Amino acid sequence: MNEEIARFSMDYFRLDGKVAMVTGANTGLGLAYAAAFAKAGADVYIPHFTPEVDEVKQVVEAEGRKVAFLQGDLTDPDYMDQVVEDCLAKFGRIDVLVNNAGISKFGKFEEYRDEDYRACIELDLNTSYFLGRRVALVMMNQGGGKIINIGSALSFTADKHCPPYTTAKHGIIGLTKVFANELGEHNIQCNAICPGFLATEVNRELRADPKFYNKVTDRIPAGRWGSLDDLMGAAIYLASKASDYVSGWTINVDGGFTTTI
Repeated sequence: MNEEIARFSMDYFRLDGKVAMVTGANTGLGLAYAAAFAKAGADVYIPHFTPEVDEVKQVVEAEGRKVAFLQGDLTDPDYMDQVVEDCLAKFGRIDVLVNNAGISKFGKFEEYRDEDYRACIELDLNTSYFLGRRVALVMMNQGGGKIINIGSALSFTADKHCPPYTTAKHGIIGLTKVFANELGEHNIQCNAICPGFLATEVNRELRADPKFYNKVTDRIPAGRWGSLDDLMGAAIYLASKASDYVSGWTINVDGGFTTTI
């Protein structure tokens, strides 16, 4: 048998002995990424802004993995430095970074405040660069790593009333390509996950509006909104050895939403 074929196994998808840093993973979609990595064998480090950590702590520890936290504001450069230092102090390495933390500020274009635009761009785009660069320097010394940026269906489309979010998520695609280009020689792969419309607590009220719900659902070829476990396989793939020759690309976990008009 061909040696290259023979050496492949499902262990390529395991993360045993790895440390994954997932920003904002104490709630929402980030919690799903953290859970996926724990199930695949990784310990998890979570920089977070809001105080709730009980659920993700329980989820990760239920898999027999370790989890550590540091609360703060990712738009603060000093906090970003502390995040990297604290993770290394507690776990000794950083193998995976998921730039998940973000905000959305909605409003009519003609009334949209400059400060809201800047705040959204700073967290949703600029932080992914600044923290990503800090972590990449650690990964260079380790001999490699994985950076996963989180885009959106709005990385490829636009909608009304969220100008900075749409702009930032388009920028994430460019940033992913920049990192892939700059870091490939150091055995660091950078890719993006672009979730579509997932049914979560955050959008429960939106889904309760039949007009909005049907508008979105009718455009999804899969015929349904996604669930958290729909995201988890993509996260494991991009964090694992299985994706070692994949860099600069995106996986759209959107049920086909961005393929339609």
